[in-house]
Amino acid sequence: MLIDAHCHMDFPAFDADRDAVFARARAVGVGRFVVPGTTRLRWPDVLALGKRTDVSVCLGLHPYFMDEHQDGDIEALAQALEANPEIVALGECGIDGRFTETLEAQWVLFDAQLRLAKRRSLPVVIHCVRANDQIAKRLRQLDMPAGGLIHAFAGSLEQARRFLALGFTLGLGGAVTHPRAKRLRRTVAALPDDAFMLETDSPDMPLAGHQGERNEPSRIAEVCRVVAELRGQTPAQVAASSTASARRLLGIDQ
Repeated sequence: MLIDAHCHMDFPAFDADRDAVFARARAVGVGRFVVPGTTRLRWPDVLALGKRTDVSVCLGLHPYFMDEHQDGDIEALAQALEANPEIVALGECGIDGRFTETLEAQWVLFDAQLRLAKRRSLPVVIHCVRANDQIAKRLRQLDMPAGGLIHAFAGSLEQARRFLALGFTLGLGGAVTHPRAKRLRRTVAALPDDAFMLETDSPDMPLAGHQGERNEPSRIAEVCRVVAELRGQTPAQVAASSTASARRLLGIDQ
């Protein structure tokens, strides 16, 4: 079985054909979808998807949407986590270094979410763009015993090992399918079997050959094939490793 460890199936991009998208993914062996939250406004849609037997959900405040976050969101997040014990992780949270004008506010929000996750012994799903070293330093300082997922990892082998040593797992998605991503592909080839989870980030993070198209969870089969090729393994071996990692980190039991 394949698990798409990170897909935004609540996004409006899927409103017209969401059931068909799920069906196409199931047809290629995807048996579980992990849907993260991004803004307080979107949490109800994420929780509604969590009523499906094949969906696990996370709630968080994404750094891309700083203009949408408000005072009181952290308190609301704490209440939502308390009220919905089925939530498997806090996220998507993190740092996006492309947006320097909000960077200070991003760190304040991220730190608050890390502390909340630590209090609740929840893993965290981390958006980490141009901030691998800084985030690893902060995770080491805080000591997050439940670990988490470094979503859409695109760093070096040294950075990967730093996250792994802190108890985190690396999310591998569309970026690994691009031949120009030579450093990432070398890193993927050298990772231990228990170091990664496959993800699509649908509707974003398109695969090579699909630039400009809406991404969807069925394409995780292609991510799996490319990762297997890079690692000298079969797709079945890579799928088994990824699924085991997702089950271990997120407590998914099917």
